[in-house]
Amino acid sequence: MDEAPLNLMGSPTYLEELLGRFAGVKIGLPLLLERGPEEVRAINRVADRLGIMKIADFKLADIGDVMAKSLEGIKKLGFDVAIAHAFVGVRGGLEVLVNRARDLGIRVALVVSMSHEGSREFYDRNLRDFLEVARNLGVWGLIAPATRPQVIRECRRFLGSTFKILSPGVGVQGAEFGSAICAGADYEIVGRYVLRSPDPVRAASEVVELVAQRGRECRTNYA
Repeated sequence: MDEAPLNLMGSPTYLEELLGRFAGVKIGLPLLLERGPEEVRAINRVADRLGIMKIADFKLADIGDVMAKSLEGIKKLGFDVAIAHAFVGVRGGLEVLVNRARDLGIRVALVVSMSHEGSREFYDRNLRDFLEVARNLGVWGLIAPATRPQVIRECRRFLGSTFKILSPGVGVQGAEFGSAICAGADYEIVGRYVLRSPDPVRAASEVVELVAQRGRECRTNYA
């Protein structure tokens, strides 16, 4: 939910109907800055009732102490997963973040590639290094783009099935629904496509069916 045209706090039943179709909700800085922490907490309370993941997409990228302090705020907002950039380095950076996350009971997902073209300029050229960092730290998951399925496949080959892969870039940025799942991802991020639809609940249902159908086709093709 990087953008939220809906009056979410004023329609908890509708929000529950929408979120109930997904495995989790991802909230970015735009929504936090526009709507404030109370609305973020309200969304996360609905997610709690549904038993789905609550992902803080603030893409932490700083020295370890600053990121650790940010995690405390993320915990207070009700999140259980935090996204951080892999490029900040381990010593004095990601190692501090991961240790504090464990203390707080928050899972960490590291960005190892991004869905826009600029990711090729730096991130993708250092993909193996970032995957090594993720493996050594033992983080919960990775962010890898649906727009470049070869990156997802490389992540899965390198790290096996232990790590979760979350893939942005589906729908609005051009990747087909289900394509990231077929490449090896565990979750596809479809927030903007759904929220920009005239009927988000209907769009959510259609997306879930498309992804499930594509997944069934993949399993059949590779059986």
